[in-house]
Amino acid sequence: MEGKDSIIMNRDVVEFVTVSVEFCAFLEKFEKITRREMAGYMLKVLPLIYIKATLLPKIDAIGMGEVESFVKEDDYEAVRSYVSMNFADLDTYLDVFVEDFKYSETPVMKTISEDIADIYQDVRDFVSNYRSGVEDIVVDALAQVKENFEMFWGQKLVNTMRAIHEVYYNESEE
Repeated sequence: MEGKDSIIMNRDVVEFVTVSVEFCAFLEKFEKITRREMAGYMLKVLPLIYIKATLLPKIDAIGMGEVESFVKEDDYEAVRSYVSMNFADLDTYLDVFVEDFKYSETPVMKTISEDIADIYQDVRDFVSNYRSGVEDIVVDALAQVKENFEMFWGQKLVNTMRAIHEVYYNESEE
């Protein structure tokens, strides 16, 4: 490493943090908004998160920094409930891009709210660890969020965007 600024101030990392902070702040406001407003915001911010996550540098964890989990069960449930409340009866969607679907005779149902809460949890934990400014912690948190994006929540993000697109463009304005 070339020093503390090598990862902490890396342009792609800073841009991912910036978009992630906006996403988390939006979800943590718990403002009363319409379903259309929430869907519209998600259709703008989720593609940015996806793009910025794909640009994150691939690095190996040092294994020395403690990657703390900041999002507790109550925080996760608050975000999930907030999103679920806003999407209401349109929260559930059919997911065809899950391994279980290949072997199932019944459709696999997912919820926008749980997908968003899963993305929120990983992104919020990364941002909170990034704020520590401790290079070892940032490196390990970055390695973790990049791996989780590739293995888990990147696909969830894409899948839930399809469902949100349907809500936004095929529902009459409230």
